[in-house]
Amino acid sequence: AHVAGAGGSLTESGLLTQTENRTNFWRLAATGQEAAENGLLEERIWGWLSAQTGEVGMKELQSAGVVEKREAGAGIGLLKDLGIQLERGNFVVPSTIGAITATLELRTQFIAQLATGGENGIGESDLDTSMVDYFRSRKGIIASSEEVSRTWTLTSSGRAMPESELEERLIIADITPELLQGEEWRNADFKPYDVARDAPIPTVGKSHPMQALIERIRAIFLEMGFTEIEGDYITTAGWNMDALFIPQDHPAREMQDTFYLDNPKSIDIPESRIQQWADVHEHGGETGSRGWGGEFSSEIAQKGMLRTHTTVNTVAHLAEHPNEPCRVFGIGRVFRKESIDRTHLPEFHQIEGIIMEPGASLPMLVTTLKEFYAKMGYSEVRVRPAYFPYTEPSLEIEVKWRGEWLELGGAGIFRPEVTEPLGLKWPVCAWGMGLERLAMLVLGLDDIRQLYISDLEWLSQQPLL
Repeated sequence: AHVAGAGGSLTESGLLTQTENRTNFWRLAATGQEAAENGLLEERIWGWLSAQTGEVGMKELQSAGVVEKREAGAGIGLLKDLGIQLERGNFVVPSTIGAITATLELRTQFIAQLATGGENGIGESDLDTSMVDYFRSRKGIIASSEEVSRTWTLTSSGRAMPESELEERLIIADITPELLQGEEWRNADFKPYDVARDAPIPTVGKSHPMQALIERIRAIFLEMGFTEIEGDYITTAGWNMDALFIPQDHPAREMQDTFYLDNPKSIDIPESRIQQWADVHEHGGETGSRGWGGEFSSEIAQKGMLRTHTTVNTVAHLAEHPNEPCRVFGIGRVFRKESIDRTHLPEFHQIEGIIMEPGASLPMLVTTLKEFYAKMGYSEVRVRPAYFPYTEPSLEIEVKWRGEWLELGGAGIFRPEVTEPLGLKWPVCAWGMGLERLAMLVLGLDDIRQLYISDLEWLSQQPLL
C-alpha cells in the first residue's frame, strides 16, 4: 500500500507513468468444494438415472437418497437444461445421450481443475471461459478475486528531476482515531479532496426483498426457540381439509378455488386415518361435537391437490409426533385459484406456527405473537375475535401501521375435532399469516405484483431487511 500510494502521487505530479494490469482468479466456493468431493448435483442424479431400468420419477429419486430434499427442485431444473424432461411424474431421457455425457464430463473436468488451484485459484486466461460463464450463474459454485499489478516508468520530467529535490513525506488520506492519538500527523501532508467531483454509486448484489424477509422471519422464530419444518406442495384433500374439520361440501373445496391434480389424481391414505376423520365429520367422534352430519367420502379425502395453506405441514407433524411437546413453524408456498390483481396471486407464501405443550393457552398464543411482531418492529399489536373452521376460540391479529390497524393473520386453539383424531395430549396454539401481505407492509407497497416484477432499478433501491 505504501509503494502504491507513493507511485500514485508521483504519477499525479507527472513524474511517472503508470501501467496497470488486472487478472481475475477463480476458485471453488462452498458448494463447489462439495461438488469436487461428492460430484455435481446433476452428475449425481444422472449417474443414478442412467443406472435405472423402467420408468422412474421424483418419488424414486427422493427415496434413493441420491439428493437431499432441498436439492430436488434445483436438480430437476439442471436435468431439463440437459434435455431430460419430467412428464407425468416420470423422467424422459433423449434417445441419444452423447451430448449429456459430454457436457457433464466438461463440467466435472472444470471443477476438478479449479480444485487444484486451492484458495488462490486459477487465472481466468487458463480456464475454459464458457465454463466460467456457466458456473458463475450458479450460486455458490465458484468465486473470483482480482489481482492488480502496477508498473511505473519515469517520464521526461521525472528523469530531469534532481534526486536532491525529492523528499519522502507522509500523505494522509484517511483520518482515524489511531492517527490522531500519535504524533505522525503533525508533520504529515493531507491529501486534498475535490468535493465537487462526482462520486460513483456502487451497485452491489443483495437478496431479493422477499427472500430477505423470509430469512429475517426465520431468524426471529429460531431465536424464540422454534424449530422449522417443511412439507410437500402436493397433498391430499384429507390432510389439507378433512384433518382440519373443514366440511366436505365447503365452498373452498370447489374446483374454482383449489388446484386438484390429474396426476396423481388420488393418493392413498390409511383406512384407519380416514375412519377417524369420518367419525368426527359425521357425528363428532368422542369430542362431544355433533360433527357436520351426512356421509364422509373417502374418495374426496384421497384427492390429490396442491396445498392451499401451510397448516397441512403442522397437522402432519402433530400426527407423526402426537406425544412430544413442540414449538414449530414453517414458511412455504401455497396455491389457490385466485385472479391476479393488486392484492391477490395464485401462488404466494404463508407463515405457519404451532405450540403444543402442557399449559398451552390463549394468553400464551397472544404473548408469542406480540413478541414476534415486536421483533419485526411493530410494537402495537391487538387481537380481535374471529371465526375459522378449525380453531376455537379464533383471533385475527392486527398491527398499527401509519395510524391504522391492519389485519395480518389468524390464530386460535385447535378444536377437539382436529386434535382428537391425531391422539394429541395437550392443547395446540396455532397461527398463520400471509408473507406477501407482510412484505407489502414492510416495503410500503400497495400492489402485490410489485414484489415479482423484473425491475432491477426498483430492486436496487429496496432497503436491506
